[in-house]
Amino acid sequence: METYTFTIPQNIIFGKGSLRQLPKTAEKLQKKKALIISGPHLNKIGLVDQCQKVLQEAGIESGAFTETEGNPSTETVEKAVAAFRTSGADFLVAFGGGSPLDVAKAVAVVASYGGTVTEYEGGGKVPGPVVPMIAIPTTAGTGSEATSFSVITDHSRNYKLTVSSNYLLPSYAILDPELIASVPAGTAAACGVDAMVHALEAYLSLAASPFSDMFAKKALELIGGSLRAYVANRKNEAAAEAMMTGSLFAGIAFSHARLGNVHAMSHPVSAYFNIAHGVANAILLPVIVEYNELADQGKYYEIYRCIAKAPVEKKAFVPHMLAEELKVLNQELGIPSGLSQAGVKEAYFEAMAEDAMKSGNIAVNPRATTKTDVIALYKKAF
Repeated sequence: METYTFTIPQNIIFGKGSLRQLPKTAEKLQKKKALIISGPHLNKIGLVDQCQKVLQEAGIESGAFTETEGNPSTETVEKAVAAFRTSGADFLVAFGGGSPLDVAKAVAVVASYGGTVTEYEGGGKVPGPVVPMIAIPTTAGTGSEATSFSVITDHSRNYKLTVSSNYLLPSYAILDPELIASVPAGTAAACGVDAMVHALEAYLSLAASPFSDMFAKKALELIGGSLRAYVANRKNEAAAEAMMTGSLFAGIAFSHARLGNVHAMSHPVSAYFNIAHGVANAILLPVIVEYNELADQGKYYEIYRCIAKAPVEKKAFVPHMLAEELKVLNQELGIPSGLSQAGVKEAYFEAMAEDAMKSGNIAVNPRATTKTDVIALYKKAF
């Protein structure tokens, strides 16, 4: 067994109604004013107001920045940093899906050390502790509340940059299953598959360890057993709780094991065509799972057993059955069957492959991959 390391330095609060724990959590940080970073949808349906009211009732002031978009940009980070500085806040509440959480992490860095988010691209560029943050996810998908990454789109390059540092880990994460009961079905499907991909790629990663495998496998069990039921009825409490827990565990798993070709290739898809990250992942997943069959050493059956509606016994299983099962799952969830249906243009494959090869996830994909392979995979997923 190779040497591996792990840390879980966070405080996680989980449970129905746990949003009410926000003031006590803020008091532990010994801070007085929050800037809530969220998105327009949550603002429109009143959840941002609800979050502010919870703080207000405990005598904690708050402002709100609600302009985060899907695939958030460097420009949005700049606006949010300006809002933070103007507000006089001394801590952040990241409230929403992966986009607000990514923006909040970027704001925490830039507000602490100046410059622009592009100056912190890569690993090891964040010099020290950043503005304290409480993460409250409202989707079961990204696991960003438990990861040390912030992914931001730089439109000047049509590129998704990543800032990576353990300083980005939120001080606290509050997971309230009630908050994901109003997610639209399409969003629930895309985010749910994204969480599943996090667990699947972490489980298959060349950087996997017994520690990451433990979280990845449990995440696959929870998500595989509840994704269909949750998308069918987001008010299904048991399914929502399983999805939120599975998403968290998947986030912990890939924080320690990284991902693979699906994420390396999906980031350019989103950067060039503004396609939802989860949708891009879902479309690419069966094609890349099929590509990686050659490298399977028995884990494909474990994944298949978690995801399949009626799994066959191990002796009857062949690795190709996993890719076929994932195609069926995408169809059931209403995911487009190919990149062309999502609006991707074949003329960009060369440039997209160039960007995909810059991802560190390519290096830990279970099957070695060249730029030529990536172009061929894009074509197959088209």
